[in-house]
Amino acid sequence: MSPGVRRRAVRIAFFAFAALLVVGTHWPSLRIPDAGGFTRVDLLVHAGAFFVWTALLIGASFFGPALSKRNVVWAAAIGAAYASIDEATQSIPGLNRHVGWDDWAMNLAGVALATGAALLAWRVRGARSRATDVSPEMSELEQSHDSAHRGVFAAVRVVAGLTLVSRFGGLLRDMATARVLGDTAVGSAFGFAFLIPNLFRRLFGEGALSAAFIPIYTELSREDPVRAPRFATLTVAMLAALTMSITLVGEAVLLLVLLLAPGNPDRALAIRLAMILLPYMPLVCTTALMGGMLQVHGRFGPAAGASIILNLVILVGAIAAAALDIDTVVAAYVLAAAALCSGFGQLAWCLLALRPFIRWTRVFTGVGESARVMLKRFVPGAIGLGALQLNTMMDGLIASWPILVGPTIFDLVYPLDESSNSVLSYTQRLYQFPLGVFGIAIATAVFPALARAAKDGSLFGAMIRRGVRLSLFIGLPATIGLMIVRRDLVSVVFEGGNFSSAGVDRSAFILMGYAGAVWAYSVNHTLVRGFYAQGDTRTPVRISLITVALNFCGNISLIWVPGLGEAGLAWSTAITSTAQCLLLSRALRSRLPDHRLLQREDWMAVAKIAGASLAMALPVIAVALWMPAQDSWGGRLARLSVSLGVGVAAFALLAAALKMPELRWLLSRRRAPVEANVSSPS
Repeated sequence: MSPGVRRRAVRIAFFAFAALLVVGTHWPSLRIPDAGGFTRVDLLVHAGAFFVWTALLIGASFFGPALSKRNVVWAAAIGAAYASIDEATQSIPGLNRHVGWDDWAMNLAGVALATGAALLAWRVRGARSRATDVSPEMSELEQSHDSAHRGVFAAVRVVAGLTLVSRFGGLLRDMATARVLGDTAVGSAFGFAFLIPNLFRRLFGEGALSAAFIPIYTELSREDPVRAPRFATLTVAMLAALTMSITLVGEAVLLLVLLLAPGNPDRALAIRLAMILLPYMPLVCTTALMGGMLQVHGRFGPAAGASIILNLVILVGAIAAAALDIDTVVAAYVLAAAALCSGFGQLAWCLLALRPFIRWTRVFTGVGESARVMLKRFVPGAIGLGALQLNTMMDGLIASWPILVGPTIFDLVYPLDESSNSVLSYTQRLYQFPLGVFGIAIATAVFPALARAAKDGSLFGAMIRRGVRLSLFIGLPATIGLMIVRRDLVSVVFEGGNFSSAGVDRSAFILMGYAGAVWAYSVNHTLVRGFYAQGDTRTPVRISLITVALNFCGNISLIWVPGLGEAGLAWSTAITSTAQCLLLSRALRSRLPDHRLLQREDWMAVAKIAGASLAMALPVIAVALWMPAQDSWGGRLARLSVSLGVGVAAFALLAAALKMPELRWLLSRRRAPVEANVSSPS
């Protein structure tokens, strides 16, 4: 399709959708029912409708090329104006329409999300055009270091930006599923069913297999373009065969348990949902590995955006279940089927994005040794890089005891109940929001560069230090901010429908524990990838085995502490992740040229970050005390929004006032030449 034909098609779609939106928002007495226990479905519809309207307006290219800054800014301004006009005109007498600031806010949220995605795409395209812009006055070493650093920072912005869009979609998804399934045994069963696919996705697709695969594939892509696609094809084939075999064995085991251990309806529901979701595992694992291939080729966007498909499909399923007012158990089956369908969509998305870079083949000549090295690194890597994931799954299994086994253990009343896993699994999504947007984004973007710099001690050390500093620059304020706004955040995202106020209190207490180590989760991802970039799998494994064992002991101990309950699982994970960070840091020092993980300048930077994070807390707490507690969802959203806005602004201003280079690294479109001493970045 030619650009002109495509532009005309988008314009036709825009005018058609705009007409539909005008009619839908002004039709007398038209209401979207709050069905199935899902409160305020219309708010999600408002955000989604104006997201589509703005995206089509941008794509219509009325003010220049679609991804030009001029076109996007004009479209955003018109979108914001129309979002306000659309809501205000519903007060016309005779329409019998409700006009509310919350509806207007969700209209603007949809416009903002579409605008942010378009501006990010514009920045990505500009970053590619500047990728080879290196000053000829630099030395060859300086040019290589400068290019590597600029590439990493650009990649962090791309991955973090797209992940941010995806995570906002994930929040909308969680808002829907939490209200449909609630803090109930059904919600716990659904959370249990997702444990296994998520664990294997993180270990195979995003974790150990990618950590073993990317360095080898990076080297082959650079030195032997003929063998690179053969190695990629063989790896994908082995992963598909392995995960499909695990799926078949898992289905058989689950079926036997279902047939041989009847009588517990909660357990039966959890097993049936797990049987539906288990085939999602090979799909999402293969998708995640293909995302690693795209990252090697400098394409971070498609990989980071694949999860948007999952969010959209589940969100549609949740809204449909709510609108049809179906039973909660049936709704759980609908959501499980939606997640499975999204797996096929994600796989097709990544296959399409890989077409320009990989030609799949049946010839595997010359890649046997590379495959053996990868498998040798993978097995211990599954433990080393997956410590947090294994701990998270352990938390879920311990919390699922009441629905899988019963309310007692060894004739003692179990300290958790049938709702524990539901509350725990939902809360985990909240602390994983900053971790996924920034912590994993930094590690994901740094890893290919670390693999390329593995034999250059000074560049490798500089990459590790900057990765750690960026992780702390995001992780420390996120830790403090989450601990302050935890109650309002949980209430806004989850409360309503089948999710009770008691569940909100429990979730907020759990979030307090998990949030205490967000900085450690982020730093650990970078440190572990540093070991794997150099081919060392044993050291992270030894440390991970220690921390997994420590977490298990902490779990089975802290849940019995009066007043802790399922929050003991969160505190145990936070404590062991902090211990893992300290052990990894100590071990990695010996691999750096000067045997120091952080230089004096880095410690000064960390001190500034910690001080700014603590200072940021003061205005956020002041806002929480100044704005009175609200019983309405809109009031809590307002206080949360103001608190977050004040916190981000305060930290950014403090970072600028203290001249923290981390802020410049993240925001600048072009990095200044590296310092002469690249091992001691300032």
